Amino acid sequence: MQRRSLLLLSGAAALSAGAVVLLGSSGPPPPETGSAPLMFRDLATRLAAAARIEVERHDGRLSVIRQGEAWVLPEKAGYPARPEKVREVLVGLTELRLTEPRTSDPAMFERLGLRDPSREGSTASLLRVLDETGAVIAELVVGRRRVRTQGNVPESVYVRRPNEDQAWLAEGRLPLDADPQLWIDRDLASLPRERMLRAEVSRAGTAPVVLARSEGPDGRLVLVAPPDAPPTEQSSLDNVAGAFEFLTLTDVRREAEIPGSEAGEARFTLTDGLAIQVRLNQEGEAVWLRLAASGGGEAAALNARWRGWAYQVGAWKAKAFLPRLEDLRREEPARQEPARAPAP
Repeated sequence: MQRRSLLLLSGAAALSAGAVVLLGSSGPPPPETGSAPLMFRDLATRLAAAARIEVERHDGRLSVIRQGEAWVLPEKAGYPARPEKVREVLVGLTELRLTEPRTSDPAMFERLGLRDPSREGSTASLLRVLDETGAVIAELVVGRRRVRTQGNVPESVYVRRPNEDQAWLAEGRLPLDADPQLWIDRDLASLPRERMLRAEVSRAGTAPVVLARSEGPDGRLVLVAPPDAPPTEQSSLDNVAGAFEFLTLTDVRREAEIPGSEAGEARFTLTDGLAIQVRLNQEGEAVWLRLAASGGGEAAALNARWRGWAYQVGAWKAKAFLPRLEDLRREEPARQEPARAPAP
């Protein structure tokens, strides 16, 4: 019996040692934090009255304002914000849980990224949610995120209330961006090049350029006007066909505030009766577009997004939306002179 007991104890010790090796030096996994107190109690019901979100940093400030069922960005002429971005912030606030008290010494805030957001060099952000009267629904100073290397471990971030010195480690996802460019929906259209049937381009002082899809299931755009044009490069024609593939903006303004001068316009005819009119402005190297669609329900959905706005796109898009003949011309290989025999 004594020998059997010793064997059982030895086996248990071996299992314990194996568990230590598997868990590593960090010990057992962190405790469950579902019972940790919420930073803002009953916030979900109060957020129904939210009318404004502010993110303030030492180098900038962002505002997102509610207009009916939409949220817009005053810094971007009232352009709509991405709904999922707004939802991510508001839901993140309701789910934020205070898991560990940290320092209450303001001299230590810099280490946690919780220094006064208004001070030069601070990396903290002040997040505020207000109602229509300007009353505060929720506000907090958000510092550095805490990175965990273990799998299935919730994100956490250092936070504190603006009027308190107590810092906390809070469990929850709360990504903040003070740059309004990161809050707007950059996608303008995603129409496959196979849908492009015809492109009619007009530039001031130049002959109109007309491209049309050739016959057959594998037809591609070809130059049909002017008829005496030089040979074209197929890859350049394909760029025109793909003008609306993954079209994204880099900046946006009200249509009446479009910068630069008019460079020309083009009309694109696509399958399913869709047609798109593009008017292009250039301000130096910057390219700005005004877009209008016609031809049924698809056009109505596009116009609901485009109407009243001017979009800046990549400078290379000028050759897709308003190509010149020289942009489409095939480049002939450089002629090489025959090598001369060396003089005797």
